Parts: sequence; C-alpha cells; structure tokens
Amino acid sequence: MFTYINNFRHQEKKYSINKNLFLYIILGIVYGQDKQHHISPGSVKKCLSVAREKLHHEIGDIRLQGILELERLATYHRPHHGEIIELLAAFVRKSSSQKTNKEIYPDIQAALNVITRIDTHKYLASAQIDLSYTDLRGANLSGANLAGANLYQVNLSGVNLAGANLSGAILSAANLSEANLVGTNLSEAILSAANLSQANLAKANLVKANFYLANLSQTNLQDAILDKANFREAKFSG
Repeated sequence: MFTYINNFRHQEKKYSINKNLFLYIILGIVYGQDKQHHISPGSVKKCLSVAREKLHHEIGDIRLQGILELERLATYHRPHHGEIIELLAAFVRKSSSQKTNKEIYPDIQAALNVITRIDTHKYLASAQIDLSYTDLRGANLSGANLAGANLYQVNLSGVNLAGANLSGAILSAANLSEANLVGTNLSEAILSAANLSQANLAKANLVKANFYLANLSQTNLQDAILDKANFREAKFSG
C-alpha cells in the first residue's frame, strides 16, 4: 500500500518537472521573440550555434527547444532560412534512422512542421529538401509543402498526406502503402517503383506523374486527375 503511494507521488513529481520544463521553454520563446527582431548578425550566428548544439542533446525536451529556436530564427532572419531548413532536414534524416516502431518522435514531427512551411523552398540554396531514406511513419504531413523534395526510398506507409503539395517530388522506390493522399498534388512527381498499394489517391492531381513500375494494387484513384500520367508497367492487381 505504502509502496504504491510512494510510487504515485514519485510519478507526480516527475510529471511536474517535465511540465515546468515545458513552461520554461514556452516562456523563453515568448520572452525572446521581441529580441529576435533586433539582434546583430554576429548574435544570429551565435544563436544558430547554440540551437544546433541543442539538436544533438540526449534530452528530447532540449531538442524540441532547439527546433523552436531555429524556427524563430528562420521567421525573423530570412537570409538564414535555407541554412536552418537544411539543418533540420539533416536532423530528421539522422533521427528517423533510430526509430524502432511506427510512431513518430515529437522532435521529428516538430522539425517536419518547420521544414514543410509554405514558403520554405524559396530560401533553399539547393532548391530541394532532402529527406531521402527517412522513416516518417506516424507523421502528420497533411497540407505539407514538399514540392520538388527528394523523398527517395522514404517510408511514408500509412502517413496522412491529404492536401499536401508533392509536385515534382522524387518519390522513387518510396513506400506509400495505405497512405492518405486525398487531394494531394503529385503533378510531375516521380513515383517509379514506388509502393502505393491500398493508398487513397482520390481527387489527387496526378498530371504528368511518373508511375513506371509502381505498385498500384487496390489503390483508390477515384476522381483523380490522370492527364498525361505515365503508368507504363505499373502493377494494378494482385
């Protein structure tokens, strides 16, 4: 009886510590927003360095804080936007390789939220987001902007991509089985040898998309726009 009570109190104390850390992060962000408009270029580089170090911290809450700080820097300092997005993409590539199940880690989802903002691609030096070979199962990417992104061999099985912009994206050999792609823009996307079995592509824009050798068995293509799409040697059954 007493052991149970002590364990309960211990858990409650642990929860309070995590809650206080979360509040500290939020308050720090709010307090720092006004300062971000006026810091010098040298200070921006220092802030970037500190945030980069936090991305590699063993504590998840600290990594989340680093991601939020990078998002704030990207918002107020456009010249560094591309550098920050590439930094976060590298973080996702490394962190996703350590996943052991279908769930998405909170820090990976937070990084993806920043990466997929509407105007991200305007500031990338390479003009391409590189998330190749990543395991993004469990992520919510509805409405995400990944136009022209490198998603080669990415695992998006069961992922919600409804209304996302994937126009011109490289999805060769990607796993999109059972993915929600309702209303998604896949115009001119390269999906050669991709697995789209049981995926929902209803009302998707597939204009000039390349499905060469893709697996489309039990795929829902109802009301999808198929103009000039390439389905050569694609698999539709079995």
